[in-house]
Amino acid sequence: MQISSNTENVIDFILRQCLTDRAANLSSIISKWGFIRFAGKTVLTGLIVFCLTANTTVANDKFLRMSIDLMEGTTFKDVDCASTNPAALYGCGAGKDGAPNKQSVGNFGAVPVAEFGFSRTDGVIRYEFVIEYRPRYTFEGRANFLAPHRQQSVSAKLSTISGMLAGYLDFTDGVSKPKFGTPFVGLGIGVAHTRIGKTAMNFPATTTTVPGESHTDLAWMITAGVKTALNERVTLEFAWRYSDLGEIRTGQGMGSVTWRDGSRDPVILNLARTRARLAGHGIRMSLRYTF
Repeated sequence: MQISSNTENVIDFILRQCLTDRAANLSSIISKWGFIRFAGKTVLTGLIVFCLTANTTVANDKFLRMSIDLMEGTTFKDVDCASTNPAALYGCGAGKDGAPNKQSVGNFGAVPVAEFGFSRTDGVIRYEFVIEYRPRYTFEGRANFLAPHRQQSVSAKLSTISGMLAGYLDFTDGVSKPKFGTPFVGLGIGVAHTRIGKTAMNFPATTTTVPGESHTDLAWMITAGVKTALNERVTLEFAWRYSDLGEIRTGQGMGSVTWRDGSRDPVILNLARTRARLAGHGIRMSLRYTF
């Protein structure tokens, strides 16, 4: 994505007025770093809205937050199970486990999240603009081509980056210190970009490899939890969160089937895309450092 020099100059000026010279360099970083290029307009728009709506009477903070998400699983299915050229990976019809579709079902386990954001507090209302980065996590699951007791494991590596605007309501009177922390609820919306690497599907004698791909989609979340200040800068948060980071899509193009014992030459496949939803209920535990 290219950003014109005039637009960059305007963005830099606004960011310098609202934040710091260091933060103002974000516009040039976005135009150069491929892994966040997808979210350039969203990130810049979010920051500008955040800055232009500033009220000098409220508190403003920049923060880092490190979190662990325990997310629900997901299901990979064909985008079009009837596709023949390129060929659908799963195809139409019921699976051997009794499911109405052929598919791969699995989960992500613990997902690490690094966040950098800007927050503004006005009484009990807290606003955040956050860039979330999930650098590396794994889908582990099973296909249902064969009988349930047969080997048909499925795995893939993923990474996700998202930009989100969120609002929180803190249940506090602002005077007394809660004994067990401050409860809160929140809602956010933004955009997420997910990259999935090659998917490996291991069967009794063969391994099917599915190409990876990147996909950008709408993202949103709703959350409720409790936060406890450990000191002036560090806050511990424990929350339930429903996140929808859009679709994961595997690539269209060259896949392969290989025989692990080398008894046959690999077979090249022209595969159609599959998709899964990166969404679900989860538990989040995080440490937030304000500076």
